[in-house]
Amino acid sequence: MYSRDTLVLLKHYLESGLSKSAIAQRLGISRRLVYHLIATQQLDRDLDVEAPRVRVDRSGSKLDVVKPLIRERLAHYPALSGVRLYAECQAAGYTGRYSLLTAYLATIRPQTPPEPVVRFETAPGEQAQFDFADVPLAWGKRYAVVVVLGYSRLLHVEFVARQTAWNVMAALERAFAAFGGVPEHVLFDQMKSVIVADHRPGGGRLLENDEFTRFAAHWGFGIRACRPYRAQTKGKVERPIRYLRENFLYGRTFCGDADLSAQCTQWLDTVANVRVHATTKEVPVTRWQDTERAALLPLAARPYRSLVLVPDPPVAGHAPVTRVDVERRRLKTYAALAEAAS
Repeated sequence: MYSRDTLVLLKHYLESGLSKSAIAQRLGISRRLVYHLIATQQLDRDLDVEAPRVRVDRSGSKLDVVKPLIRERLAHYPALSGVRLYAECQAAGYTGRYSLLTAYLATIRPQTPPEPVVRFETAPGEQAQFDFADVPLAWGKRYAVVVVLGYSRLLHVEFVARQTAWNVMAALERAFAAFGGVPEHVLFDQMKSVIVADHRPGGGRLLENDEFTRFAAHWGFGIRACRPYRAQTKGKVERPIRYLRENFLYGRTFCGDADLSAQCTQWLDTVANVRVHATTKEVPVTRWQDTERAALLPLAARPYRSLVLVPDPPVAGHAPVTRVDVERRRLKTYAALAEAAS
């Protein structure tokens, strides 16, 4: 038999729609115990009736004393944590149990519904989305650069050693070349290499990085950014990042950067871009070839040349490495040549 507080909270969390893993974490018990309490029907008994124990009654009366304080604090600060309220109630003289207070909070705390995320589709050639993803590897951390066309869901992925402005621009240029054109605008997260400041929540405007603004003008696309704390609006690239981790990175071994790049290129060509997409129900490369490619803006005549940024050392597999063969001679040969010249 487990305490009434545990069972009350468990029943409340189940009715609130929380997963059993989340409930176990909140209650500090194992998930197996959660299943056991449900299977043994311990939640079916009348939990609203307190067991006739003097100690529980005294705790309840102590809670009644601070209930006005709790209600007043929640009226002004509805997201105030149970730990914080427990400390404030203790300062006001409450000596009851924390579990009793949290059970009461679960019954009166205002429930704020999550802000709905409206799925929207973009027209062919209208938008691409850009993001980085951390990739820990045996030889060091790399960052996956993921660019996805909004209409066709065609993916471009490569790996860089640093999240620099130069790498952002160089990766975008390679993505545009792979797509065969440029979208009308590219959507970014709040990355400093692109966005300096975002004053839109206060009625202001988005301030872009000057160098990146020149880069965007060179290629002819507009800069868009997710609003702060609203990265879920960039879902078309967030989901491919999870897909990249689960379908490509997980369970594979790589010999180095060049091997990582080669395997990723093969995966894009034979798996990611030729599968039937779960949302569009079409193959990304087919959707791109049939409709989106023709809607993209033309490529710039030449790559962007920055007068400010210094190129990062390339990650193997993305740029050709020039091999210089040096003829080796014995020192006697050079001595003889020097003597002949004199």
